[in-house]
Amino acid sequence: MKKDIFKVSNQTLRSRLIVGTGKYKNFKETARAVKASGADMVTVAVRRVNILDKKKPILTDYLNPKKIKYLPNTAGCFNSEEALRTLRLAREMGGWKMVKLEVLGDKETLYPDMIETLKATKILVKEGFKVLVYCSDDPLLARELEFLGASAIMPLASPIGSGLGIQNKINLSIIIRNSKVPIIVDAGIGTPSDSTIAMEMGCDAVLVNSAIAKAKNPILMAESFKNSVISGRQAFLAGRMHKLFYADASSPSKGLI
Repeated sequence: MKKDIFKVSNQTLRSRLIVGTGKYKNFKETARAVKASGADMVTVAVRRVNILDKKKPILTDYLNPKKIKYLPNTAGCFNSEEALRTLRLAREMGGWKMVKLEVLGDKETLYPDMIETLKATKILVKEGFKVLVYCSDDPLLARELEFLGASAIMPLASPIGSGLGIQNKINLSIIIRNSKVPIIVDAGIGTPSDSTIAMEMGCDAVLVNSAIAKAKNPILMAESFKNSVISGRQAFLAGRMHKLFYADASSPSKGLI
């Protein structure tokens, strides 16, 4: 396990659990949940989080960007122009070059607009950004994102904030098998068991926000997700037994009395 290194572009992470910072009661709870999760990277919605007004609570006062990696994202952007402007602003404010691109198609489903996503990815890569891309679970589009230079592919498990878990294991399996960059399941994770399944399938990491922030006890849930990701990764590395369509007794059949 010591040699099992998780690396995204030029960033090496200890934890394979990435945690979102939205939907918590306050920044204090956010910080406690992040600590309990063991995550060393958090996503931050640039358009929604106060990072300039010193008179109001600021996330950086609770999560030190020198100790935990910030991943600015474009949550709330519905076209490539908005997303590009948001991430360029993030780079100017904090020097962040590793970013999460998220271009939504509509306000009801929050599914990604893949045409706009592909357009923005191409531009951001040319501008030197290391882009982690939220996308649909279409294997062909995932391949195109990798071709354009995405640093990681982040297919949805199910709609954002739905908690429905992984709805299309077949597509996700194809994406994992064909990709040479990290696959990080993003959106729709509802319980720690969902993240275990994703890791057992061979995903490199999972990103979780709502399932932790909206739990009755976010701190305990964050710790549970920490353990589930570790367990799922270990199971993947161990290599599960083959599925059989008949019984296979665990006791030896030779030497019976």
